[in-house]
Amino acid sequence: MSKNRIITLLTDFGLSDVYVGVMKGAIAQINPQLKVIDITHQIPSQNIAAARFCLMTAFAYFPPETVHVAVVDPGVGSKRRGVAIKCANCFLVGPDNGLFSGVLSRESAIACVELTNSQYWRSPEPSSTFHGRDIFAAAGAHLANGVALEDLGEDLDPASLVELEIPNCAVTATGIEGCVQYVDRFGNLITNIPNNCIIGNNWSLTISKSSDAIRIRSGKTYSDSQPGDLIAITGSDGWVEIAVNGGSAQSVLKLECGAIVQLLFETNN
Repeated sequence: MSKNRIITLLTDFGLSDVYVGVMKGAIAQINPQLKVIDITHQIPSQNIAAARFCLMTAFAYFPPETVHVAVVDPGVGSKRRGVAIKCANCFLVGPDNGLFSGVLSRESAIACVELTNSQYWRSPEPSSTFHGRDIFAAAGAHLANGVALEDLGEDLDPASLVELEIPNCAVTATGIEGCVQYVDRFGNLITNIPNNCIIGNNWSLTISKSSDAIRIRSGKTYSDSQPGDLIAITGSDGWVEIAVNGGSAQSVLKLECGAIVQLLFETNN
């Protein structure tokens, strides 16, 4: 029976080539009535950590049983597994390379299969360089169309799924130590420090660069600083972030993912 679940797509394919379009064509060949929503196709090339963050940020905004097809796959054609995962509120389809570990930190995997049943691929002889079209889009479409998860392949232990190593923030004597986990297109530096860690506190951030330390005061909005100045705020996705009013914090600070940040709690006077 057709379910007509929503399918989302997240890739690093960009929009200049035909890759996204043919993935949608592969889905439409199975059921043209399926609703397909693009999360983003502008993940930096082969950046699994960025894909992890973006999917983790986006998935909760979709209805239950949405099928999220995510393809950032530098290991395409290798022995890395293709998987489909059932969670309480969604399905995940794509390569088993850690990009689903952000979602799985918030949603436990109920069941998982390796995509070994070629009946639900676009072709029994898929391209060795485009599993997004030939395996993941097709399997996701069949899943959205009502095919049972267990029909797509062999059972896997969810504990065997690849996890991407992302540092946790840590409480210190003066505040919290964290790191930059994502840089968005505006150049905002999004840390791994949750907003709820700072409720009710006055705080600032410190960035160490070479022998210097840069202190960044906190505010509620980007405009709480002067144009061109740095500001630390609590972002809409639940993380502390560093921004520049009218500019790019990444361009100013030259920081990349993994850079250490210190959040300092300040005593009220």
